[in-house]
Amino acid sequence: MSMYTASRIQDCDSGMEESYAAEYWSYNSFCSYEPLWELQTSWFRSLAQMLGCCERRFLEEPAMNCQYPPLMASVSTQKHSVSTQNGTPHHPLQVAKRLEKFKTTIFTQMSMLANKHGAINLGQGFPNFDGPDFVKEAAIQAIKDGKNQYARGHGVPDFNNAIAARFHKDTGLVIDPDKEVTVTSGCTEAIAATMLGLINPGDEVILFAPFYDSYQATLSMAGAKIKCITLRPPEFAVPIDELKSAISKNTRAILINTPHNPTGKMFTREELNIIAALCIENDVLVFSDEVYDKLAFEMDHISMASLPGMYERTVTMNSLGKTFSLTGWKIGWAIAPPHLTWGVRQAHSFLTFATSTPMQWAGTVALRAPDSYYVELKRDYMAKKKILVQGLKDVGFNVFPSSGTYFVVVDHTPFGLENDIAFCEYLIKEVGVVAIPTSVFYLNPEDGKNLVRFTFCKDEETLRSAVERMKEKLKKK
Repeated sequence: MSMYTASRIQDCDSGMEESYAAEYWSYNSFCSYEPLWELQTSWFRSLAQMLGCCERRFLEEPAMNCQYPPLMASVSTQKHSVSTQNGTPHHPLQVAKRLEKFKTTIFTQMSMLANKHGAINLGQGFPNFDGPDFVKEAAIQAIKDGKNQYARGHGVPDFNNAIAARFHKDTGLVIDPDKEVTVTSGCTEAIAATMLGLINPGDEVILFAPFYDSYQATLSMAGAKIKCITLRPPEFAVPIDELKSAISKNTRAILINTPHNPTGKMFTREELNIIAALCIENDVLVFSDEVYDKLAFEMDHISMASLPGMYERTVTMNSLGKTFSLTGWKIGWAIAPPHLTWGVRQAHSFLTFATSTPMQWAGTVALRAPDSYYVELKRDYMAKKKILVQGLKDVGFNVFPSSGTYFVVVDHTPFGLENDIAFCEYLIKEVGVVAIPTSVFYLNPEDGKNLVRFTFCKDEETLRSAVERMKEKLKKK
């Protein structure tokens, strides 16, 4: 198959050889002997093209006495500052139009409120316990061993090999670690590189709501047209007829997340087979976010790429953070056939270029952990889940099934608040517990106004304390 990349970066010279087999992003190939200004201009011009703007708006010519070219400030819809009452200039907040509708993330807002009110944070999905010592020690050793310079752009070879080996063990698929694995700065960057590298402005992409909030923002940056299929409680099953009606001749991709954040739903084999058949019939790609694949409790995880005929049209995205409780390391990857990997890597090259070298070496050790690690991980999370789910039921919530991830969604309406945001604010200020309002995960916020999300990636004492606070202070109305 021919290489595919989004039109916005087709003309960008990433430094890759034309022959895909010879494509190795090494430190030496990046740091050529070009003058610094030429090198930086090339990089910024490529980034400007990827974002769909003219590079002349992105760069200013360097001053005669300045060695480095100044990067222009963010785009603003207002050119002039406004004076306040005391005469102090007030500069309007500046943001590109493609991101104007997006606010500070709900996770940041809720965490700030939690800190202000001393609330127990069952909102944001990061563990309050540390990752395994054997992985942290591997990172320390890599730093001591001098593995601290730029890594190869698409990943440290040993780490790519470890990712490919794990993928083979999980799916039965044999992949080329050099040509089909791209290491990224977390799964969020894998998502961004995939969208920016493979989606053209005007392409239709189908999402299942509720969805991880970066999907919509990244697709907006890519200029995509979003079509949304809503998964509804209690089972959050895929409405197949609605999905069939949504696919058109302009549909470029379907984005799935299984196990699913925020609902904990796992896509069934039947659902995945139907989606696969529709994609093959209509020549549609699948972008599959599988960061919670090792947190599958009620059923086995099925990777979309493993279904017949689907590897050639699937980008599988994953990361280290959720499985190894190391979310701050931001180590992720994208797996795809060479003709799709090309576009992903073109975008990745101008987003981060390379990912933390010592953490990749530690990730190699992590992914080679024995099966007993994953068995214990699942056992621990099932115990935490039992504490939270039973506690929420005892408090009076209607708790929906969660088959995977470390999240659970509940109906908050028994407590009489008008919507999910009002409920979460009340929960923080009056009860001292944080949950996440799910309306921010829908194109139509009304679809999520009755639901809130809790996480159980906390130690058992924290979970029990949160449940006790809710039992004491939260009353049905």
